Amino acid sequence: MVKVGIVGASGYTGLELVKMLVTHGGFELTYLATTQGGIRIEELHPSLVEVISLPVEKAEVESVSQHCELVFLALPHKASMGFAKGLLEKGVKVVDLSADYRLDLEAYEKNYCPHEDKEHLEGSVYALVEYYREALKKTNLAAGPGCYPTATLLGILPFIPYLDEKSPLFVDAKSGVSGAGKKLTELNTFVNINENIFAYNPLKHRHAPEIEEKIEKVHGVKMSVNFVPHLIPATRGELVSVYGVLKDDIDPLEVLKEHYKDDPFIRIRETPVDIRSTAGTHFCDIFAARNGNALFVSSAIDNLLRGASSQALAAANLMCGYDEGMGLPVIPYMP
Repeated sequence: MVKVGIVGASGYTGLELVKMLVTHGGFELTYLATTQGGIRIEELHPSLVEVISLPVEKAEVESVSQHCELVFLALPHKASMGFAKGLLEKGVKVVDLSADYRLDLEAYEKNYCPHEDKEHLEGSVYALVEYYREALKKTNLAAGPGCYPTATLLGILPFIPYLDEKSPLFVDAKSGVSGAGKKLTELNTFVNINENIFAYNPLKHRHAPEIEEKIEKVHGVKMSVNFVPHLIPATRGELVSVYGVLKDDIDPLEVLKEHYKDDPFIRIRETPVDIRSTAGTHFCDIFAARNGNALFVSSAIDNLLRGASSQALAAANLMCGYDEGMGLPVIPYMP
C-alpha cells in the first residue's frame, strides 16, 4: 500500500478525494491537512461520520513528508507551488489540482502570478490521462487540468487535424455551482443562481490560454479559442459545446470512435450528451455532428470528479504503477 495524503481537505475536491481513497485498493490515506487544522475529518465533513475518522492537521511540508509517499494538493493557485516545491525536494510525489503547474511559464505568469518554482514546472506532466498516459507513469509531479479545459480538450482534440486552422474555435461552457468552490460570493448565492443562468468572464477567462496551449502541444497547431463559461442552477456537472470549421469531409462520430477506441473512460454517444449521465463518475461523454463544414462537438463530465479529483486519482494510479482505473467511480448519480 502506498501512503497518501490530501492537503486542502476542506474543499469539495478534497472531499471527493477522501471518498475515493477510503476504499482504494492500493492507497492508504494517512494524512489530511488544511491551512488551519485542529479538527477531525468527520467534523469537517459530517457526511463522513462512521465512514472515516482521521485528524486534520495544519499543513506543513515536514509533517506531510513524514506521513506520505504521494500527496494530493487541493489548494488555490500560488499557495500550491510553495508546498509542492518542498515536498518534491523531500522525494514525495505530488498531484497538484491547482493551476500552478498546468501551463508553460510565460502563459502562467501572464494569466496568474509570478511563479516560485520554475525548476519543477519544467518537469511537470499535464494530467489529461488519455494524452499523457505514458509520461504520467514516469513523473513525480502531475498537474491536474482545469475542469473546463478537460471537457473541451477531450471533445475537440480528435478533430484538430480536420479543422480549418484559420477559423477560431468557439467554446460555450456551462458548469454547476460547485465549480466555483465553497467560498460564498455574490455570484453564487442561492438567490442569484436559482432559476438563473449567466456568463462570467466571457472571452477573458484564463482557461482559454490553457486550451490553446494544449492544442498546440498535442497537434503542433495554433488555434484561436473564444471561451465563454456560464454558471447554471445545478450542484455539479459540466456541459461544453465547441464549434469549429472543417476543412475535410469526415464522419464526426467515426472519428471519435476510432480515436478513443482504447480509452475506457470516454463514452461516444449517438445522441447529444447530458450532465446527469456522468454525475458521480469519471466518464467523459462526447457527441459530435456536422452541417456541411460546420462542426459541433459536445462533451459532459462531472466537474468535481473527471474535472478534478478522479482525474487526479487516475494520474496518481499511473504514477504509482497501478491500473489507471483503480478506484475510479463509474456509477452515475441517477435518477
